[in-house]
Amino acid sequence: MEMKLTIKRVPTVVSNYQEDVGAATGERPREGCGRNCLGECCLPFSELPVYAFKANPAKLPSQEGVVPTDFFINLLLGQWEDRMTQGLFRYDVTACETKLITGNLGFVAQLNEGRHLKKRPTEFRVDRVLQPFDAAKFNFTKVGQEEVLFQFEKSFGDDSYFMKSAPITVADCAPNVVAINVSPIEFGHILLIPRVLDHLPQRIDQESFLLALHMAAEAASPYFRLGYNSLGAFATINHLHFQAYYLTAPFPVEKAAMQRIPLAEGGKKSGVKVSKLMNYPVRGLVFEEGNTLNDLADVVSSACIWLQDNNVPYNVLISDSGRRIFLFPQCYAEKQALGEVSQELLDTQVNPAVWEISGHIVLKRREDYEEASEASAWRLLAEVSLSEARFEEVKAYIFDAAGLVQSHVEDEAEDALYAPVPVAPPAVADGCLVRQ
Repeated sequence: MEMKLTIKRVPTVVSNYQEDVGAATGERPREGCGRNCLGECCLPFSELPVYAFKANPAKLPSQEGVVPTDFFINLLLGQWEDRMTQGLFRYDVTACETKLITGNLGFVAQLNEGRHLKKRPTEFRVDRVLQPFDAAKFNFTKVGQEEVLFQFEKSFGDDSYFMKSAPITVADCAPNVVAINVSPIEFGHILLIPRVLDHLPQRIDQESFLLALHMAAEAASPYFRLGYNSLGAFATINHLHFQAYYLTAPFPVEKAAMQRIPLAEGGKKSGVKVSKLMNYPVRGLVFEEGNTLNDLADVVSSACIWLQDNNVPYNVLISDSGRRIFLFPQCYAEKQALGEVSQELLDTQVNPAVWEISGHIVLKRREDYEEASEASAWRLLAEVSLSEARFEEVKAYIFDAAGLVQSHVEDEAEDALYAPVPVAPPAVADGCLVRQ
């Protein structure tokens, strides 16, 4: 008999329509369901703003009238603030206390008691990274269009542009949409939902991952990062999506030391460089550069595909305007289901997904926030990590899947420990940022 690993889950509410999971899923009349949603009943007959991103982000603007480099991030944050004034969020995240924890890495702690409220306890299966899309459960086609900021589509040239209103065209490809997360972790917290009408389960492929890299490149800001959680690694909605938000502080993982993994000539054709994190509580791989954005997307998505096809939960952080990607295979939910996580950690109710693993730890109880330290953050995140032996085993499979060949020839330059160029934090008094 097959054993199912489940844990009591309290999923984050990402949409104001999430509680309405009993809506019918059959055919709707042309006039829609009356909610102006993102489903087949309404979206094909709607108009939404559209941001068209550069087909070739490496190409410099060559004519007047192109979108300035900071236009995308200003547009996104402006639209997000507009939804705040409309009262669409479940709480005011800008009122949440946040502080930089003293220590070598500078973990960011946030007290977000609003994420405790109005949540539905459910049974969540954690031993299957790939699960079929279930239209009867909440998915992003049930989101109201007022929660959508704009479509995010590829332009027909090498310049970006924005239109305040454009009809939805579904003949060739379902639209990619950017929507708010109504339970935000930070300022500008949004969801990127590729091909929303295609009912894609939470599963990365090359096309969807490249789309996320394009968004990071358009933002062109070190403070705007995208994240991805697989099922089994604290994704709570089985409908393909990435998350992103704007935080004006470096993530600890971005400051962590890395060790370059030397590649044989056959593994260098993409131009992608690979390192492993050192002296960080969660073992992970770092992918950088690449001859093109496509090359970087090909390598990293191949690694992700191997992980999900082989039932290894994982998280991804897209950093440095899409030039640097952190990949974390993890096992916390499995340990939790097997009763191998201490009660002390369970009592915090922190689910270590991509943001927590990256060092932005969202705490739900004031006592945990007030007592937060680098040691407590490290203790939590260490439970997420694969063992060294298992990580090396998984790394070998990932390299094979991604067409990377590790060189066993000693190369002092390649094998050296190094720290990346730090993201400059905002000026703060006494090394601590407290926002109230």
